[in-house]
Amino acid sequence: MSGSPFNLTVRVGCNLAYRTPVQTPALFMLKPRPEGRVLVMQQKLSFGIGLPSYEYEDSHGNVTYRSMLMPGLNEIRHDALVAISSLPDNREVPFQIVPVAQLPPDVLRYTLPSRYCDSDKLLDFAWQNFGQITNPLQRVQTICDWVHNNVEYRFGSGRSDLSASEVIGRRYGVCRDFAHAGIALCRAFNLPARYVTGHLPDIGFVDPGTPMDFHAYFEVYLGQEWFTFDPRFNMPRIGRVKVAHGADAVDAAFATIYGEASLTQFDVWAYQVDPKQVSVGDPVDLSKRLDGTPTVRFPG
Repeated sequence: MSGSPFNLTVRVGCNLAYRTPVQTPALFMLKPRPEGRVLVMQQKLSFGIGLPSYEYEDSHGNVTYRSMLMPGLNEIRHDALVAISSLPDNREVPFQIVPVAQLPPDVLRYTLPSRYCDSDKLLDFAWQNFGQITNPLQRVQTICDWVHNNVEYRFGSGRSDLSASEVIGRRYGVCRDFAHAGIALCRAFNLPARYVTGHLPDIGFVDPGTPMDFHAYFEVYLGQEWFTFDPRFNMPRIGRVKVAHGADAVDAAFATIYGEASLTQFDVWAYQVDPKQVSVGDPVDLSKRLDGTPTVRFPG
C-alpha cells in the first residue's frame, strides 16, 4: 500500500478455556480480517478437544469458525504475527460525503437502529447536542469528543445487556459501551456506522497497566470510505488489527456459545515485537515487547 509500509510487527492472540457438561455448539471470530494496513505473516488457531471446526464468511464478511465444545475443558488458542504500518488512523476524507439516497446497498444496513445501538431513542438528544454541526466529519469527531468527555471508563463495568441510550444515561462503561454510544449518535444523523472489535497494542503510548483485552471501536462511512473512530481513547492510534465488524457487538463477538458453558480462562495479547526474536507458538513473553512507551520503536 502506497505511503503505508508494513514496517512494524505486532503479536496478537488469545487463549480461551470453556468448561461444559454436554456438547455445546459455538461460533468463534478470532482471526484478523485481511484488510487495511495489516498483513498476517504467521498464524495458528487450535480448538483443543472440540470437534473439527469449519470456516465460513458471515453476512458482514467476518471470518467465522463453527465448532462444537465437548464435555469437559475446551481450550481455544489463537496466535499471530501481523505486519502493520507505523502510520496512525487516517482522518483525511478525499471525496464528497455520499447522501443517504446514494449510499451503496451494503452500507445502508449501518444507518439503522440495532439492539445495542438504539439510535431511534437518541434522536432528540443527538439533534440537541450535535444538530448545529453541518460538516459530517466534524460532527462525528464532536460526537466522539462528547462520549470521551462525558462517559467515564470503568474497567470491568461492562454488561452484555446495555444499549447506547442506557450507557449515555448512566455515564460510564467499557470500550464496547463507548463504541455503541458513538455509533448510535452517528446513525441518528443517517451516518453509516459499524461496530469493530480487534486488537490495539500500545504503540507510541504508555502501557496503562490493565490486563490486555480485545478492543472495541467503530467506523463511519465518509466520502466513499470507512474511517476509524475510537471515543475510548479519542486520538489516532497505530497498529489496530481488526477481527470483526457488524451492526453492534452481537455481530462481532469473539465467541457465541449456544448452551451452558463457563469461561474458565481468558488471556489476550497484543504487543509489538521484533519478528526475528518471536514466532507464533512461543510462550507469551512481555519482556520482549517493544511498545508501551511514548516513543515508537523500530527493530534494528
